[in-house]
Amino acid sequence: MGLRKGLKRYGLVAIAVPGLVLLTAISTLADASPSPSGSPSGSPSGAALPGDPTKGETLYAQNCATCHGAGLEGGIGATLNPIEPLPGVSNPLDPQFLIDIITNGRDPQPGDPKSTKMPAKGGNLSLTQQDVKDLAAYIIVANRTGEPPLSPGELAKRTILWVSIGIIAMVFITYLLSTYNMRWIARRAAARRR
Repeated sequence: MGLRKGLKRYGLVAIAVPGLVLLTAISTLADASPSPSGSPSGSPSGAALPGDPTKGETLYAQNCATCHGAGLEGGIGATLNPIEPLPGVSNPLDPQFLIDIITNGRDPQPGDPKSTKMPAKGGNLSLTQQDVKDLAAYIIVANRTGEPPLSPGELAKRTILWVSIGIIAMVFITYLLSTYNMRWIARRAAARRR
């Protein structure tokens, strides 16, 4: 009778621990999912693109990734996904605004997130106006659909969370196994004494 009660208790706990881990994983993924509209900061997802984002991605890798990062995460230049807001700019994903910045460059303004100068056409004056439009389209699409890379702080939080869950689960399983093992040893010792 006592053995069945103990097994029921351990069975319940054995189901509860994976359930807790699953619920934690679901809540973490729900926190990381993009907004239902798929468009950041209220930009309309149905607006026409100024160019071809596929060509823009190739041009970005060749001309912009050095300063703005391979994944638009920033570096020397501003972060482009999610695009850093600029003072006095209501919609930094406005196609005309992006085309103007890429074409003419930008000197740092008071309140800008970066204090580096953006050269005209990223320093490659051979870019055509269509190339500039394709680059702007790529940045807009990346902000609408792409998931921005995790910040170092967010990545550390998630890593700590999952490592903690793993450690707690291992300690609990070790406890269950040691309890079962000690009972088994006690029964074997009692059987030998008889």
